[in-house]
Amino acid sequence: MSRAFVFPGQGAQTIGMGRALAEAYPAARAVFDEVDEALGEKLSTLIWEGDIAELTLTQNAQPALMATSIAAMRALEAEGIGMTQVAFVAGHSLGEYSALCAAGSISLSDTARLLRIRGRAMQQAVPVGVGAMAALLGLDFEAAVAVAAEAAQGEICQAANDNDPGQVVVSGHRAAVERALEIAKARGAKRVILLPVSAPFHCALMQPAAAVMAEALAAVVISAPIVPVVVNVRAEAVTEPDRIVDLLIAQVTGSVRWRESVLWMERAGVTDFWEVGAGKALSGMIKRTAATATTRAVGTPEDVAAAKA
Repeated sequence: MSRAFVFPGQGAQTIGMGRALAEAYPAARAVFDEVDEALGEKLSTLIWEGDIAELTLTQNAQPALMATSIAAMRALEAEGIGMTQVAFVAGHSLGEYSALCAAGSISLSDTARLLRIRGRAMQQAVPVGVGAMAALLGLDFEAAVAVAAEAAQGEICQAANDNDPGQVVVSGHRAAVERALEIAKARGAKRVILLPVSAPFHCALMQPAAAVMAEALAAVVISAPIVPVVVNVRAEAVTEPDRIVDLLIAQVTGSVRWRESVLWMERAGVTDFWEVGAGKALSGMIKRTAATATTRAVGTPEDVAAAKA
């Protein structure tokens, strides 16, 4: 059996996430302390005791979810489960930063600061109300790409997240995304959902944020990961630091090719996927993509104990 650690993206955040890990494992507590210090604020207080609307703000949710994932990783390592036992790591959107941090490519403090910058830049790239994102359920990626192309009509509309065989998210100008909803329904989508997001992520409207991230990434040290990282925009494993930087920049405007990433890992021999951090969204996507794969969510001390057992 070959294993991969995968790390969740935005949308998995909940008030209280990671708190039990911090109380049970000093190494997990140290993660939240270091992130607080790196950001110059008590993000941990917001995560554990704050308001969900504030936590869901992109600039908060991104470093918060990463901190929770790395805290869960440190708890696993405290129980003797670490990178030597996995073939690959991968993460969904911001989760790619968690994966790189877990694999030693980017320091925890730098990852926290990069995600704070990324969150702000993505939020500021497009005025509120100008963009939108929507989930198309029951259409495959090729069908969703065709829907987005027809809906664009001179505006931006792209297939942003290829999550699993029956779930694709489109992103772009609000009017274009709203047109995509109607076109998708006419083409047989089982359900279409306008998503409650504050900006149109992973489309060309994010180009200003990509420029910000190019500058931010140039200022930090990126090392070769100790485990290959299967990256969103290529759906294949990468280890070269220069290429990692280029692909993190491309990821801001590019599609999250999660379904293809899972299939790539399956073809490479991965049979066991552990979702490290908050929630179980990736586990569901993985099961719908690779039917014979086994999944495990690791986000609490009980999950860590079960994983160790």
